[in-house]
Amino acid sequence: MDLSSKRSILTGGASIPRNPLIAETLFRSEDIEKWGSGLRRISDECRKAGVKVKFIRNKSGFTVAFFRPASTPRKGLVENQKKILDLVTAAPHISKRELSAAVGISTTAIDKNIAVLKNKGLLRRIGPDKGGHWEVVE
Repeated sequence: MDLSSKRSILTGGASIPRNPLIAETLFRSEDIEKWGSGLRRISDECRKAGVKVKFIRNKSGFTVAFFRPASTPRKGLVENQKKILDLVTAAPHISKRELSAAVGISTTAIDKNIAVLKNKGLLRRIGPDKGGHWEVVE
């Protein structure tokens, strides 16, 4: 989208609902605050949060693309700890025994590595040992 059309959209340019009947219903139910303020509010909130956002005009209206900040490398972790985080990310319900088999170390070593990851604030357990799951915090 060229800059001039982006400016007009974000500064209160004309808003044309794709389906006026649905838009009117949402407005009356107070699910829409006012016409034409959504993209501007998205832009303002993203700027406040430091999130890059791009508005792309297409045939059906707009696409809003949000860009995640680049993740920081897992500094200070040994290879087994990185493997544990990768495995837990892929399968949050993975057991310590399954982690042991996948990483190739004992369950005692898994416990020690998990303790390090928890202390660094990178991993936490949600729920009980049986029936709970792991959550990677990044």
